[in-house]
Parts: sequence; structure tokens; C-alpha cells
Amino acid sequence: MAVEASGSGRLKVIIVQGKNLVIRDFRSSDPYVIVKLGKQKAKTKVIKNNLNPVWNEELNFTIGAEPTGLLNFEVFDKDLFKRDDKMGRALFNLQPLLSASRLSKILRMSAGETTLRKVVPGRDDSIAEEYSIRCVDGEVVQDVWLRLGGVESGEIQVRMKYVEEEINL
Repeated sequence: MAVEASGSGRLKVIIVQGKNLVIRDFRSSDPYVIVKLGKQKAKTKVIKNNLNPVWNEELNFTIGAEPTGLLNFEVFDKDLFKRDDKMGRALFNLQPLLSASRLSKILRMSAGETTLRKVVPGRDDSIAEEYSIRCVDGEVVQDVWLRLGGVESGEIQVRMKYVEEEINL
């Protein structure tokens, strides 16, 4: 029985934490994050009265054979009696992660930890600092800080894991 990569898989997006988020209520904010990938959408829980929240929350997405290249992150302040306030947004290009996943499959990496690629911030992205894409025990993983746009301050830390599906022939 042959096993072949299908070009599709699962993307786990862990919203780790936020730092220096903007104040949208009297002295603080009640932040949550919405993540969109194409038509898929997922949301974290709300953290009350916190400008440096820790979510550690995993959101799952399906990547098709023709994946959408951008993840869209939006941070909001939860309000009870009016529309939730925007606290920033960030875009993230998935192509380096998907390319590193293909490389790990070609190299047949499964045990241990290996750095596959380093990515440096560019003018057109939300990346706050250089990061590495690693293969950890067969999973392609990256940890990245994203600078929030459209607001005075704020960053979110995100960990992404991509697991390519296999088809048994």
C-alpha cells in the first residue's frame, strides 16, 4: 500500500497571548481574537479587563489542495450594549509554512527538532520579528509575534502547526 501526500491538511492556530493591547473601555479592554482563512472562521474566548491577555487557545482549520494564502487576525474588545470595538488586525502569509511542510515530507523528517527555514519581517507584512519554521517530531511548527495594524499599539503571539494529510493508495 503506497502513501501519497494529498496537498491538503490541518492547520492548528494557537493564539498564545497578546501584549500592549489598546484600551477600549474606561481603563482596560475585554479582548478576543477572530481568525479567518478563506470562508473558515474561528474565535477565541474573551479575556476580561486585560491588555496583556493569555489565551493559549487552539483554533483548527482545513487547508485544501489549493490553499488560501493568507490568515486574517482581528482583535476586538467585547462590549455588552454596543458594537464590539476594533483593537487591531494582522495578516499572515501561510506560504512559507506550507513550503516548509513540503520540504519536511521530502526529507522524511519525523523524530527530533530541525529548523527548516528562517523568515524575516518585510514591509508588507505584520511580522514583528524574525522567526523560524521548525519540524518537531513530524509536525511543522512556527511561533511568531504579529504587530497589530490600525491601532496605536499591540501584538499577538501565535503558534501554528501544519499537518499534511496522507492518502493510502
